[in-house]
Amino acid sequence: MDPLSAFTDPLFRVPLAAGAVAAAVLPLLGALLRLREEWLAALGLAHIAAAGALAGLGVGVPAAAGGAAAAGVAAALKTFAAARGNTAYAVMILLGWSATLVLAANTPLGESLAHAMVDGQLYFAGWADLGGLLAFAAVTLAALPWLMHRLVRARFFPEHERANRLPAWRWHLGFDLLVAAGMALGTATVGLMGAFALAFLPAWAAFRVAPGWRAALALSAALGLAAYGVAFAAAMAWDQPFGPVLVAALLAAALLVRGAGAVGAARMGKRPAGLSPPAPPS
Repeated sequence: MDPLSAFTDPLFRVPLAAGAVAAAVLPLLGALLRLREEWLAALGLAHIAAAGALAGLGVGVPAAAGGAAAAGVAAALKTFAAARGNTAYAVMILLGWSATLVLAANTPLGESLAHAMVDGQLYFAGWADLGGLLAFAAVTLAALPWLMHRLVRARFFPEHERANRLPAWRWHLGFDLLVAAGMALGTATVGLMGAFALAFLPAWAAFRVAPGWRAALALSAALGLAAYGVAFAAAMAWDQPFGPVLVAALLAAALLVRGAGAVGAARMGKRPAGLSPPAPPS
């Protein structure tokens, strides 16, 4: 297929739009996860979402709903257990991986469904998928201004919440639930590793070269959308599964940006400015 026709063919307009929403919003959540040094959350919740989607399909519940419910429960348990850092998400990866394989082996069509969750089902995305992603994007963009201020403050001034007896659980839980919903919807659309790559790689590159927080958010979203567009055209032109092509495009884009930042800094005789989270208090 001609790469340009992939963007104009009526058959692929809805899948194209659904993936574009995920590609624009997941990198924004990924930037906050990197700031909190909890980037593994994207992969942990994606594994839980995949297991929940398979379990839901086994009892007649749509994949996105089952995945979102499972990831939401996992995120809530993590928040109320006051588990910070990547350890809790490493446990989720192991739990989700084992549950997915067991469910795949014991569910009708389980193996093919598990394979679809890993590779992504973008080509088969319909109006329900697009509607769910648009609703998620609207909630996320409305909530982020309120959440972002509190999450950044909690990262740079961790004692502020405790000293002022603030109900910090509300914004930490709210953000965790947003990430859970985003990873569930992303996993159902662009695949487990595709959703993780969207949340991880753009922010990883942006934090290397961005001069400030707003620039990091803008660059993260731009990288996600640009890599998505290239991956969509390439996958359609060469008849390839979308998930692996998306991950390859995101890797290439992230490495190019980080490499360009390093070269530019070397020419100026200094290290790239970038963004780096503060060291955790001792």
